[in-house]
Amino acid sequence: MTRNAVVTDWGRRASQYLAKIASISEPGAGVTRLPFTNEHRRALAEITGWMQTANLEVHLDAAGTLIGRSKAPKSAPTLLMGSHQDSVRHGGAFDGIMGVALPILALERLEQEGQRLPFAVEVLAFADEEGVRFPTALIGPRALAGSLDPAVLEMCDAEGTSLRQAMLDFGLAPDKIGTLRRDPATVIGYLETHIEQGPVLESAGQALGVVTAICGIERHQVRFRGVTGHAGTLPMEGRRDALVGAAGLVTEVNRLAHANKTLRATVGTLTALPGVVNAVPADVRLSVELRAPDDLVREQAGQALHTIAKTIANSHGLDLNIARSYHQPAQPCDEALTIHLQAALQATGSQGLRLASGATHDASALADLCPVAMMFVRCRDGVSHAPQEYASADDLGSAIDALCKFLTALANKSPS
Repeated sequence: MTRNAVVTDWGRRASQYLAKIASISEPGAGVTRLPFTNEHRRALAEITGWMQTANLEVHLDAAGTLIGRSKAPKSAPTLLMGSHQDSVRHGGAFDGIMGVALPILALERLEQEGQRLPFAVEVLAFADEEGVRFPTALIGPRALAGSLDPAVLEMCDAEGTSLRQAMLDFGLAPDKIGTLRRDPATVIGYLETHIEQGPVLESAGQALGVVTAICGIERHQVRFRGVTGHAGTLPMEGRRDALVGAAGLVTEVNRLAHANKTLRATVGTLTALPGVVNAVPADVRLSVELRAPDDLVREQAGQALHTIAKTIANSHGLDLNIARSYHQPAQPCDEALTIHLQAALQATGSQGLRLASGATHDASALADLCPVAMMFVRCRDGVSHAPQEYASADDLGSAIDALCKFLTALANKSPS
């Protein structure tokens, strides 16, 4: 009998893995694990143990991605799986890291069952997807795709440490990142498993879902300028109150999103000056973020935003500055891999519900290298990026079962 052959509750194993690594965190509520820190180093040691238990060959690349590779000839095509090890501040125990643990356990289970795959599988634990420490992210997947801009290495964290220096201090070789680019001809695709971070699966009574697309994102910076004055002596008629204009725009942003159920629109920051209780606000700045799985929907909403802001400014006698500061196109998942994944979910008894992701993932960067697919796992109350984030052991076990079925079905369709 092979080691751990008596273990059949894979969901419970996954829960144990995730509970243990959640303790590798900065002090405070939830999980805070930032890239290229002592917590990151301890997490790598823990994940290395998982990979070695699954009989994977382990190494750390120049970008800080921990890679566990199944035993296969170097010439064998490779399927990539994985996610990120880092978290937001005071986040949860499942976002990112769950997508590292589950494929490792799936490979361990297949090995115990004597399954041999005709291709290599690499499980990737990326260093930084959240972009919390540095004003950039997706370093690992962009390195593999050959799309990393070397200029980001000079970006600094809040303490003034550059990304380059942080990587050097971590024992990495940032100047060798350019050598990490994979040949697309050698890569079958990338499958990422992630908690949904929303309530759709729970509302549908489904443990698992299939992601159809990763939403595109654009951000706009808006500034209304009016005239300040004493709150008690300046008549209401004729006021040029910048905050009144901004409030109108917030309401319209909310209306835009409700008018199209695939659109998400958020005013995430707002500052008003002079910022005192007894003065009319003269200068208000706010951000508007738009997300949609369809780029046309998102771009039309952005155009409407600019038109609405100009109308509001004119009606209130305000000066307006508005500009799009960031945009990222939507990334559809590969249809062939998605159909294959959906069949694997249905083989576990799941409906194989399809839904779009409103969040960005490592898969969005790896799409520049290879076909990508994603599986969502139900999370309680749709909560994510918070200590209350939770996925049950039963659902984790279902996800591992689906991954095993995905891998074995892919193997049966691969040329011998």
